[in-house]
Amino acid sequence: MTPFLRKLLGMNWLLFASVIAIALAGILFIHGASYLRPEEHYWQQQAKWVGIGLCIFIAVTLVDYRWVRWIAVPMYVLSIVLVALTYTPMGVKAGGATCWLRLPGIGVFQPSQMALVSGVLVMGLFLAVAKSWHPILKLACTGIIVGPTMVLILKQPDFGMTVVWLPVILTMLWLGGLPKRWMLAMLLAGLTMLPLVINFGLKPYQRDRIVTFMDPDVDPQKSSYAVNQSLIAIGSAGLGGKGFKAQGTQLEMNLIAPTVAHTDYIFTTIAEQHGFIGGVAVIGAFGVMLVACLLTALRSNEPFGLLIVGGFTAQIFFHVYQNVGMTIALMPITGLPLPLISYGGTFVLMIMFALGLVNSVWVHREQEIVEPRGA
Repeated sequence: MTPFLRKLLGMNWLLFASVIAIALAGILFIHGASYLRPEEHYWQQQAKWVGIGLCIFIAVTLVDYRWVRWIAVPMYVLSIVLVALTYTPMGVKAGGATCWLRLPGIGVFQPSQMALVSGVLVMGLFLAVAKSWHPILKLACTGIIVGPTMVLILKQPDFGMTVVWLPVILTMLWLGGLPKRWMLAMLLAGLTMLPLVINFGLKPYQRDRIVTFMDPDVDPQKSSYAVNQSLIAIGSAGLGGKGFKAQGTQLEMNLIAPTVAHTDYIFTTIAEQHGFIGGVAVIGAFGVMLVACLLTALRSNEPFGLLIVGGFTAQIFFHVYQNVGMTIALMPITGLPLPLISYGGTFVLMIMFALGLVNSVWVHREQEIVEPRGA
C-alpha cells in the first residue's frame, strides 16, 4: 500500500463524515434561508466554497502537520497586516463593523478569521517549547503574541471575534501546563474587569445587546426585536417545524431580517423550518465533530499536535455555543457564524483548513517524530 493511500484510508472518518454532513446540510439550510432573495445566489456560492474547502481539507490532511510550523509565523504576521488594512479605504463596513477587506483580484474576505487560525498555530509553537516556563513569563509572552491582534479586531469593532479568542487562549494555556490556580486567578480577574469593559470598552449598541440579553423585554421594538422574533420563530416551530421554505413563517414575513437569516440567524431559520428535530440534529452533528476532535487530541503523541487540536476544538465549540445561544437568549447577540453552515467563504475555508490540520494530527499520530532540519 502506498503512503498516500495509507494516509487517505487512515484518516479520522468520524471527523470526515461530520464535516461532509454539516457542510452539505449548510448549503441546504442557506437555500431555505435565502429563497426570498434568489438573485443573490447564496447557496450556489456556498456550494463553491464548500467544494474548495473540502479540497483544502483533504490536502492538509495528507501533509504532516508538523511542517505547518514553517508557515505559522509568516501566516500570522500577514493576517495582522491584513487586519490593520481594514482601517484603510480598503476596509469594507458591514453590520456596523469594518471587519472586511477588499483586495484586487481576490474580493472581499474577513482577515480576522485567518488571524485566529494562524494565532492558534503560533500559540501552539510557543507553548510547546514553553511548558516548563514560569507562569508569569508564559502569560506575558502570550499577551505579546495575541494582545495586539485582539486590540485591532476589537477596534473594528468586532466584539464577537475578539471574545472567541478567550476560550481558545484559556484552553491552550491549560493544555500548555499553566497551573490551575493561575487559570482561576485569570478568570476571577476577568470577571472583575467585566463591568469596566461593558461600560467603557463597548459601543452603545454593543452595551444594548448586553442589556437585551439580561432582559429581552426591555426594548421589544428596537434592541430586543431581533432576539424576540428569533424566540417566536423557534418556539412556534414545534417538533417537526413548519416546513422547508414554508409560507407564513417569521422569515417569510420578513420578521427575521433576510440580510442575516442565512448568516448570524441561520439556526433560527433551521429551527423554524425543521423544528426541534432539525435543531437537535444540527447540534448533534457538531457534537460528533467535537468528539472526533477530542479523540484526536487524546491520541496525539506530541505537544504541538495536542495544542493546536485543543485550540481549534475550543474555537468550534464556542462558535456553536455562541451562535445557537444568541438565538434562544442564552448568550448576548454577536456576529459569530455557525461553522460550515452560516454563509461566508472566509470562514468556510479557514475552518476546513483547521479541521484538515486536526485530521492530519490523527493520520500522523503513530509516525516517528522527526524534527525538520533547522527547527
